Amino acid sequence: MSGDLPVSAGAPTLEDVARVAGVSRATVSRVVNGVRNVDPGIQEAVRRAVAATGYAPNRAARSLVTRRAETIALVVSGVDGDAQDDGPDAFAARVLADPFFGRVVAGVVGFLRPRSTHPVLMFAETPAEREQIVGYLRQGSADGALIVSAHGEDPLPALVAEAGLPAVLFARPARPVPLSHVDLAHADGGRLAAEHLLARGCRRIATITGPLDVPAGQDRLTGFRDAMARRGHPYVPIVEGRFTQRSGEEAMARLLAEHPDLDGVFVGNDVMARGACQVLGEHGRRIPDDVAVVGFDDSAAATSGRLGLTTVRQPVEAMAAEMARLLQEHIETPERPVTSVVFEPELVVRESA
Repeated sequence: MSGDLPVSAGAPTLEDVARVAGVSRATVSRVVNGVRNVDPGIQEAVRRAVAATGYAPNRAARSLVTRRAETIALVVSGVDGDAQDDGPDAFAARVLADPFFGRVVAGVVGFLRPRSTHPVLMFAETPAEREQIVGYLRQGSADGALIVSAHGEDPLPALVAEAGLPAVLFARPARPVPLSHVDLAHADGGRLAAEHLLARGCRRIATITGPLDVPAGQDRLTGFRDAMARRGHPYVPIVEGRFTQRSGEEAMARLLAEHPDLDGVFVGNDVMARGACQVLGEHGRRIPDDVAVVGFDDSAAATSGRLGLTTVRQPVEAMAAEMARLLQEHIETPERPVTSVVFEPELVVRESA
């Protein structure tokens, strides 16, 4: 490599990189645009020359070569009525306030940033918005979509699959669609929670579930009830929540009214668990002495209060990064068959149980 050769004035060009690397302009272009059949030694020489010259590829020019937008759509999709008459922007506001979604974004951005690919955040709650997103993808405005569904009856995954567009889902869809997805073994997480509460000596145990039209909510409950039944506890009081703090408060108040002697509760996510803890405190119940509480997710909500939540960890950032990796594979190899990647939960023990 001829590292001492001068670089032209102004912004560095492909020619400057080629001169410093000692290769042709065409070779530099192939490396910069990700063409695979280039000798690894030459690739490394070009990368060093890029770093030495400060060359930044022109994204518009690259798009002409690669025929890619170098962006992906990160779509959070719900269903009409989720806003509960709170106004047209209520759905987006709730999503952005949810720590779970922030973790998804962190995982996606962490994977995409080194690859010079950028996410475009989109919300879909109405038929018109869903059609707009499908059209956006059809036009090539984004190379593919990462879809996070907030409702079990969300029709967007099926629309994207029918259109033959590259997409990957966060979590198994309620209805089978030919799209790859990343998920957690939620039932195993529910079992971990039950086993921990029973091992603590809790015997009058209840649960606050997530929405039961969402597979994750169903699976967490199924695993929890199965583990309880296997250990001689066939009946568990259940109240359904909505993954919000307010729903956790309301559910806990109802459980205390109907089962005042309960001594343990498994809550379907950490945000609801915080609401449950608040109500327990208001009713004079000590945590964990009187009532032990186990949450789910190991989100920021698990450590934000005075008392740390014992919770079942869902590695959301790693799952989101894997979702982005799978999408990249589908974009680069359109004939790649759909697949699933399922992560394992882990119990994180803190003060609440």
